[in-house]
Amino acid sequence: MQERKRLEKSVGEDTEVSGLVDEIDTLFELGREGESVASELESGLKKLEARLAELETGMLLSGENDSKSAILTIHPGAGGTESQDWAEILLRMFLRWAERKGCEANVTDRLEGEGAGIKSATVEINGENAYGMLQSEVGVHRLVRISPFDANARRHTSFASVFVIPQIDDDVNIEIKPDDLKVDVFRASGAGGQHVNRTESAVRFTHLPTGIVVQCQNERSQHKNRASAMKQLRAKLFEYEMNKRRAEEKKLEDAKLDINFGSQIRSYVLAPYRLIKDHRTKKSIGDVDRVLDGDMDELMHAFLVYKKTGKTAGDDKDLED
Repeated sequence: MQERKRLEKSVGEDTEVSGLVDEIDTLFELGREGESVASELESGLKKLEARLAELETGMLLSGENDSKSAILTIHPGAGGTESQDWAEILLRMFLRWAERKGCEANVTDRLEGEGAGIKSATVEINGENAYGMLQSEVGVHRLVRISPFDANARRHTSFASVFVIPQIDDDVNIEIKPDDLKVDVFRASGAGGQHVNRTESAVRFTHLPTGIVVQCQNERSQHKNRASAMKQLRAKLFEYEMNKRRAEEKKLEDAKLDINFGSQIRSYVLAPYRLIKDHRTKKSIGDVDRVLDGDMDELMHAFLVYKKTGKTAGDDKDLED
């Protein structure tokens, strides 16, 4: 059924693009006959260009896990309240992106910061190609702005790291032995009402052989939190095994996507000028607010092209070719 759905989608996309091309051909014919169709033709060409860009992005997602849903985690860097606030801004950006793409986003774990922002957050993003698209966000994100927390209105630089792993389907054979698990239950912190805060509904799993730790405290039911935490653990164990089998490939990826602080992948400058620049792809966008509101497709597409071809946004001629 999944294969049938995929093929039906491909046929539908082909039919849609063919229809757009036919409409444009018709408009050209009307123009040759003297009809005034300039505005309709411009609109049709823009629509076709945008649709082809979407399809090109889909073609660039060829990895074995690119089509899967994703689990995304965010951690602030050094800097206290300023970095914690930046981490929360990034969290909102990804949630808005998921909403724009029609994905279901569920914050499974969120640790509030002291005063403002967050100390960490984990989000399950369910939707086709979520992992493939969000790979572009793995690394350190740098913010430069006039700090709202500085009484002297000085410019501050903040960092936050983002990591993404694919969600693994239930048919993937990942064996988790009960003896290998340490299970802790505790009361959830933060908002959630009396039931969440007064009962031990939050769950933490520690996988003893690997040291992997996951937790979930978002749901009122301990049973639901256990299920969500187990899903995260299965995904992390799958990633762990993949990394073991492909150690050399991982070294190359780590060299490209180093998430240590001081080696940021992207800078968001709000002062003294406004600009977002991806340091890998050389892609720059001046409309900072649009990106922070979740419109990240240009940045993601540039990364997929760079990952596939090694070409950056600065290589305009090569990209056009």
